[in-house]
Amino acid sequence: MATNQEREVKNQKGHLAMKTPPVVSPEQWEAARQQLLVKEKAVTRSRDALAAERRRMPWLAVEKKYEFDGPKGKVSLLDLFEGRRQLVVYRAFFEPGVFGWPEHACRGCSLGADQVSNLAHLNARDTTLAYASRAPQADIARLKARMGWTMPWYTITDGFDTDFGVNEWHGTNAFFHNGERVFRTYFINNRGDEAMGSTWSYLDMTALGRQEEWEDSPEGYPKTPPYKWWKQVVELARRIRRQRRG
Repeated sequence: MATNQEREVKNQKGHLAMKTPPVVSPEQWEAARQQLLVKEKAVTRSRDALAAERRRMPWLAVEKKYEFDGPKGKVSLLDLFEGRRQLVVYRAFFEPGVFGWPEHACRGCSLGADQVSNLAHLNARDTTLAYASRAPQADIARLKARMGWTMPWYTITDGFDTDFGVNEWHGTNAFFHNGERVFRTYFINNRGDEAMGSTWSYLDMTALGRQEEWEDSPEGYPKTPPYKWWKQVVELARRIRRQRRG
């Protein structure tokens, strides 16, 4: 069996020597994988427990009125919910002074935008995802069309970014509304944003979570069987894709 010291390969780009792990038998490989699997399952359980704690976080009432520019004119923070109970807002840097302006948004924000999953799945869980920047709507529309992005994207016109910790750096805020009242329920930024993009990562940061029967949620929170709503929303997403293709 070859050792790390005995095995060296060349990087195809830089032709640098790289010491690789040993090559083993199928039985040895599976034994090594099973060892790591124990740790991976522990991480999954820990992630679920952390999401359960988020659902028990205290809420912060949003007392100020915020105004954004949207494709159809002025809108409020409450309007961004689009009639759903939950809202996730990612502050993307696309504006004068940002590297790449006006042709490109921030490189990291663009990488994140490319990873956003089909929004129909979030919408099925009563949750809306929106992006917000300080760029004018005409520039946002042009960028979205060129990049193929479909998420709602609004223009910040007041102190929303400063008030919610995203004036100098990116970040993802979660909100919940009850009638006319809006509450901030959670906030993720820095490397926490690396994991955002999937349906599950967004739902896990919200006040209601995935809303599935197995979750540890406070009494009275909405819960449904997992696979039933998956099937329904996948069929809906397929219809939407067919419509877009014409």
